[in-house]
Amino acid sequence: MNKRFYIIFFLGCLLSSMSILAQSDKQKRLEEQRQQILKEIKQFQAFLLGKKKEEKSEITLIEDLNYKVRRRENLIRITNEHANLLTREINTNQHEITSLRAQLQELKDDYAAMIVKSYKSKSEQSKVMFLLSSSNFKQAYKRLQYIRQYADYQKEQGELIKKKTKELQELNLELSKQKADKDKLIQENRIAKRELEKELKEREKLMAIIKADMNKYSAQIKQKRQEADRLDKEINRLIREAIAASNEKAGKKTSTGKFVLTPADKIVGESFEANKGRLGWPVTRGIIKGKFGKTRSLTDNTVEVNNSGIKIATTTDADVKAVFNGEVSRIIVVKNANPGIMIRHGNYVTIYYNLSKVFVKPGDKISTGQVIGKVFTSKITGESLLDFRLFKNDQKLNPEYWLAKN
Repeated sequence: MNKRFYIIFFLGCLLSSMSILAQSDKQKRLEEQRQQILKEIKQFQAFLLGKKKEEKSEITLIEDLNYKVRRRENLIRITNEHANLLTREINTNQHEITSLRAQLQELKDDYAAMIVKSYKSKSEQSKVMFLLSSSNFKQAYKRLQYIRQYADYQKEQGELIKKKTKELQELNLELSKQKADKDKLIQENRIAKRELEKELKEREKLMAIIKADMNKYSAQIKQKRQEADRLDKEINRLIREAIAASNEKAGKKTSTGKFVLTPADKIVGESFEANKGRLGWPVTRGIIKGKFGKTRSLTDNTVEVNNSGIKIATTTDADVKAVFNGEVSRIIVVKNANPGIMIRHGNYVTIYYNLSKVFVKPGDKISTGQVIGKVFTSKITGESLLDFRLFKNDQKLNPEYWLAKN
């Protein structure tokens, strides 16, 4: 065993450790994502229990199924990625075990050769005679050092063999665990794929019903789109009004669509911005059923759906909570629709829409987590959906990026 071997061995261990740590971190992240999706699917199933499915329109049922299909497909993708990562780790560990066995055998052979050499040395000449036969004191001292170093080296080799043996045993145990984890993931993916197949078949049946009477459903979709557009225009108008009224109160008229901030407003706005990705959810239990931004209708590709916020499915009559400190700017009332609440946080505004009850009034100072109302629950379908929106001045933002991971 020479110095070069030790350097190569050390570098190999270092690179291997770094690779294992990186893979372990990725594996941990994948497992967290997988568990989050499983939790969301379970929560959504719980929200659907007790709902009057027979009274839901085909369009609503399609939306429910599409949510489950998307989450299930994502679950399968992440589980596959997780299983593939485990396969790579298993292969890496198998190569490591082969390498360790070779190193261990080399160490044992080297150690055995030293023992034999040491034994022969003892039989030919004692250590004392070896020292006494020195021609001078300096030579005797060097021989003494050699004897000690040789003994230390033998001891080091023995310890290294023990260490390598232990590493080999631990790797074998880790390999067994990884194989068991992979088998479990594969089994779970089989179940997920069976569930996905059922959901896709159910969606196909609903799509066939819709296509058989497309004119009727297209009219329903367009009506919903028109209602959404009407609400968007009203909220945009109220935002502009709130900015104008605030700026006028501050003695500064401007048409830039931005709040003129007082020092106190600036602190609140900066604090709100600093909490991006960490804001509390507006409901205790909820999942994002409707994403922010433009998509095509599931049932009619000619219709574009543009969500100005996110739709959060939650429990029956769920409490609605403010996501951050602020002041109630408006109570939103739209004809033939449920009310909403607009809260200002410096130059940011959050909107909580589709409520059954409102517990606050304009001018109220609100604290983070304060209950401000209740989500409306449809008596027909049993569905509870909160429309949650976020603005910076008069610009729409995707609220999903601002909320903490649920």
